[in-house]
Parts: sequence; C-alpha cells; structure tokens
Amino acid sequence: MRGLTEGEVSPARGSLQAVITAAAVLAALALLVSACATGGTGTRDEGPAHADSVAGAAAASPSPSPAPTLQRVDAVQLVKDDPLVSNAVKKTLQPCAGDDYPVDVSYGDLTDGAVDDVVINVLTCGDAVGVGSYVYRADGDRYQNVFQSEESPVYAEIDRGALMVTKQVYENGDQVSNPSGENVITYIWKDGRFVQDDFHHTDFGTTVDTSPTKAPAPAPAEN
Repeated sequence: MRGLTEGEVSPARGSLQAVITAAAVLAALALLVSACATGGTGTRDEGPAHADSVAGAAAASPSPSPAPTLQRVDAVQLVKDDPLVSNAVKKTLQPCAGDDYPVDVSYGDLTDGAVDDVVINVLTCGDAVGVGSYVYRADGDRYQNVFQSEESPVYAEIDRGALMVTKQVYENGDQVSNPSGENVITYIWKDGRFVQDDFHHTDFGTTVDTSPTKAPAPAPAEN
C-alpha cells in the first residue's frame, strides 16, 4: 500500500464522510418538515390557540337584555280616557291651579316590557290624599290598564322592580293627617298579571296607659 500524499483521501474515510453528510442532510430535512407542520417555529405555539379559545367563549356568552325604553305619556289624558277608571276619580282629576293637575307619575320596569311601565297616582288638591292608583303597560302604540286601586287613601310606587301600594287605615274620629295605621302590600308581575307577594301592617300612635292602677278603697267593716 502506497502512502497518502497531501490532498489525497482514503476510500474508507471518504465513504465515512459521505455517510455523515447524508445523515446531516436527512436531519436538516426532518427539522424543516417539523417546522412547517408547527407553523414555522419548530414547537407548537400554545399562546394564540389559548387566546382564540377565550375569545370564542366570550363571543358565545349571551349579552345582557336591553333596558326598557322611557316613553313619556300624558298621564292626565291617559286616566281620563280609561274606561276602567271610576267617574268619581275622573271628577277629582281637575287642575288645582292653572294647568297643575294633582297627579304623581313615575316610570319603571314592572312587567318586563320593552317600554317602561307608567305608575299614576291621582290626588286631591287640598291635602294630597290619594284617591286612585294605576299601572299602565305599553301594548303596541297604546297603554293597557294592568292594575288599579281606588280605595282611598292609596298611593302606589315602584320599589326595586316590584309594585308597592300603601293604604292608610282610619278609625272613627281619625283626622286625615293622623291615620291609625297603614297597610303596605307588595305585588310582583307573574303570568301576565300582578299577584300579591307581601303584606305588612303598621299601627300608628297607639297609646297604652302603663301607669299603676290605684287599688279600690276598702269597704267599711260591718258591725
């Protein structure tokens, strides 16, 4: 066997280098294919996938229901045109001074409608005693009477989505400004109508004599 001169490579060494080169090429190709399969980063990108899932969950969550629309009404005309309102209340509904009518009007969501409900209290001019309380619910372009109380004195108002009706209780001899008590009745909207949900009675100014009772004088002794 002749010696190798500078620049010459033995056949065995050349074959080994060819094998190493081929293995390096295959490894590079495998790495390239893996990078293409994982979006070009060589590893799975968990961040964007997680963000997309959160965004999808947020998009699927239901949006809150829109609040009812406030639509102001002519309360006086609404009561006067209502055939369910008694003639006695309609006669009371007269201006106290100029165009100032004795009515209290409030708006709020009582019946889960698309438009706010209207609560109207008709009062007397002199002492502002409630003679009629009404609730009107929007029905298309009209309003429907869904509650009324004409047991005077009465006053209705909206309390946290419920209808609260207060009725003063008078006994014989009570002045208008000094009732003996009151009944507070709470109604909720259920199955297309108002139903009673709570009742509370309060007595006012009941005075009880708590002073000691004097013992009767002893009877004289018999002889």
